[in-house]
Amino acid sequence: MPRVSGQDGMLVKFVNWYTRRTYGRDTAIAGVMAHTPANLLGYGALEFGHERSHGMSERLKVLAATKAACVIGCAFCIDIGSALGRKAGVTEQQLRDFHTYRESAAFSDEEKLVMEYAEEMTRENVMVPEELVERLQRQFSEAEIVDLTFAIAVENLRARFNNALDIPVAGFSGGAYCPMPAQQAAAA
Repeated sequence: MPRVSGQDGMLVKFVNWYTRRTYGRDTAIAGVMAHTPANLLGYGALEFGHERSHGMSERLKVLAATKAACVIGCAFCIDIGSALGRKAGVTEQQLRDFHTYRESAAFSDEEKLVMEYAEEMTRENVMVPEELVERLQRQFSEAEIVDLTFAIAVENLRARFNNALDIPVAGFSGGAYCPMPAQQAAAA
């Protein structure tokens, strides 16, 4: 149950219609955000644009976003990220090895690189090492780096909002998603 009651109304109905059409189910987010309609509209525009940005592989963006969600510990985001990841080609082995990706043979060097970047961008004080930026630049175009950075930044917004207001898991993955890291699960 969210910490803030959900609102109702035409805007929430529209957002939930779009969410059902796009992702298959409603979420509590629209009703909670509806307390400030301008924020709900702005967030909707941000998500709408983000969904249509294809400067970087969707699979890589979803791996990075899900890694950010795991660092923050947002169960809602891990759930939907796992479902979107499967749709984009993330394997069950990768989901099982998510927290040990650096040592896992299930991930390519490219996948490990974007997940490492997500971790760095999700730290409390973001200071991405120049060496990591150089590795990104050798692997990806500037447009891909911008799209990837935006995907991770948006996931930080989502996960922090959802955690702060205790947005519940919506069941996108039917319970089959990469597990939350032990230290975050214990604190939840």
